Amino acid sequence: MKTSDFYYDLPKELIAQTPVEPRDSSRLLVLDKESGKISHKYFYDIIDYLNEGDCLIANDSRVIPARIFGVKEETGAHVEFLLLKQLSQNRWETLCKPGKKAKPGTKFSFGDGLMNAVVVDVKEDGNRIVDFSCRESFFATLDKIGQMPLPPYITAKLEDKERYQTVYSNELGSAAAPTAGLHFTNELMDRIREKGVKIGYVTLHVGLGTFRPVKVDDVTNHKMHSEHYEIPKETSDMINETRKNGGRVIAVGTTSCRTLESVATTYGEIKPCEGWTDIFIYPGYEFKVMDGLITNFHLPESTLIMLVSAFAGYDNIMNAYKKAVDEKYRFFSFGDAMAIL
Repeated sequence: MKTSDFYYDLPKELIAQTPVEPRDSSRLLVLDKESGKISHKYFYDIIDYLNEGDCLIANDSRVIPARIFGVKEETGAHVEFLLLKQLSQNRWETLCKPGKKAKPGTKFSFGDGLMNAVVVDVKEDGNRIVDFSCRESFFATLDKIGQMPLPPYITAKLEDKERYQTVYSNELGSAAAPTAGLHFTNELMDRIREKGVKIGYVTLHVGLGTFRPVKVDDVTNHKMHSEHYEIPKETSDMINETRKNGGRVIAVGTTSCRTLESVATTYGEIKPCEGWTDIFIYPGYEFKVMDGLITNFHLPESTLIMLVSAFAGYDNIMNAYKKAVDEKYRFFSFGDAMAIL
C-alpha cells in the first residue's frame, strides 16, 4: 500500500482559515460505511444519527499556548520554542527555531524574565529537551506569554483562543486541538444527553506529529509519534455497558479512536488505564471497539486519512473526499465534519 494512494487534489481556497459561528453550524457529510451512501447535512443534525443507548467518547485534552518567543541570554538572539511533550513537571521536549542557537547548556529568557529555560539535551530528530523555571506556576505563566500553536496551513490570526478549544476541554497538555470536537456546543451536547445518548471522555494529549507528513513510499514503513492517553473508570464502564446492551460506541475524533483501539489492542478489553500509544491504523486494521466516528477532513497522504480509510473503506473515503471537494466543504482543523456510521 503506497502513500500516494491517499492523495487527493484540494484547492487551496477550501482550507478553512477561521471557525464558523456558531460551532454546530458547520456542514456535516454523513457517510454510511456499509453502502457508501453520502448525505449532506449540518453538524447540529448529528443528533438525528445518534440512538438512545449509544455512547459518544470524546477527548477532553486542552491545548496549551505552546508557542513561546524568547531571547538567548548570552547574545539576545531571538528564538522560538514549541512545546511538544511534557516529560516531567518542568521538563519538556521542544522544537526550537533556529535550532543552532539551542545547544546543550544554552540559557533562554521569555516574557521579560517571567520564564527561563536551559537546554539539557538534543535528540536524534533535532528536538530539544529543555528545563523551564518560572516565578509563578508553569501553566499560569504560559497562559500569559504563549501563543496558540495553530497548524501551518492556518495563516489567519485567531481572535479568540477558546475557538481552538473544545467546549469540554479540561486536561492541559495538547500541542494541537482534537478538532472533531470543535463542532459541539454545550446546548447540542445537552440535547444529545436528553435523547438517551451517554457522553464519556478519554484524554489523549495531541502532539505535533499529527501534522507530520508520511515521507515513506510504503505506508507500513511509517513510524508514528507517541502520545500520552488516559481512560478513567467512569468511561471504561460506560463503554463496556453500552456494548453489552447493544448500543454503539462512537468516537469523536481520531484521537479518541486511537485511544480506544490502543487499549483494546494492548489489553484485549477496555479498562481504566493510562500509557503511551504510537498505534498506526491503516487499511487492513480490524477495529475492536468503535462502531462510528465523527471526524474532520484530513490532509492528503496523512496518517489520519489512512485511519478513516481503514474504518470506512478506502473507496468509500476517497469518493467522499471527492464529493466534499466538489461540494466545496471546508477542510482541516477549522473546517467541516464527517460522520461515518
